[in-house]
Amino acid sequence: MSGGHDHTVRASRRHLKSLTIAFVLVVGFMVAEAVAGWLTGSLALISDAGHMATDALGLGMALAAILAADKAGDQTQRTYGLYRTEILAALANAVLLFAVAGYVLYEAVRRIESPPGILTGPMTAVAVVGLVVNIIAWRLLRRGADESLNVEGAYVEVLADLIGSIGVIIAAVAVWITGWTIIDPIIAAAIGLFILPRAWRLARKALHILLQAAPEDLDLDQIASELRKVPDVVDVHDLHIWTLTSDMEVGTVHLMIIEDARPHPVLDQARSILQDHGVAYATLQVEPESHKGCAEITW
Repeated sequence: MSGGHDHTVRASRRHLKSLTIAFVLVVGFMVAEAVAGWLTGSLALISDAGHMATDALGLGMALAAILAADKAGDQTQRTYGLYRTEILAALANAVLLFAVAGYVLYEAVRRIESPPGILTGPMTAVAVVGLVVNIIAWRLLRRGADESLNVEGAYVEVLADLIGSIGVIIAAVAVWITGWTIIDPIIAAAIGLFILPRAWRLARKALHILLQAAPEDLDLDQIASELRKVPDVVDVHDLHIWTLTSDMEVGTVHLMIIEDARPHPVLDQARSILQDHGVAYATLQVEPESHKGCAEITW
């Protein structure tokens, strides 16, 4: 028995338009920033361009994941469809963030030892435009980040890049005022350090889902206790709840009832309890009290 909920209306799908607009903006500016970073010699600008490249790839994967999840596929092989592609995209985004942060930190250390010359005027102009682009993308994705881990992955990258644009502006102004070009790799290193904890948080959440661990905000003992209080239920076992994809919790449970009890009221009340805890998709097995075997499974 499963909850009656529309599997096709997912959080990520509601924000497809916002993701598409953000993707176009990021790709367009990424090319301009990469060229400008190369011409001006600014590591801060190059690091921001590199991060925008991962933004573009991450947003592209997020879009592809949403479209792929809409395809039912071969139901005999993929009984849950392709919903998990959204979580895989979020994990890939985290890996990309780690890679960019590592490169920036490595290059920053090298340039601190031998700071190159920097063209601060063009560097500042490009950084200001980048800031505007990232603010627009950030506002487009902010709402969806609270509803979908896939959108959150794109949102985290855009947010980190927004901070990066501010850092580039600070670096350009500081170098222009003081003439100390060493400020540029220092700011670039700060951007890299800013990215790392956010990449880890995103990766941890994605791995938590892929390992099919119970959602962190659910108390399984409390849910089991409530299920045991359903009239005619004498035992609850094999309770499993996990996240299939963003905004989609699923679960299974065995309910042992007294002999000759009517299963329909038990199913209705148990389903209501699970839905109250945010588990809209549940498979419930009702067993008579005399049934043996299921509770003895140890794996």
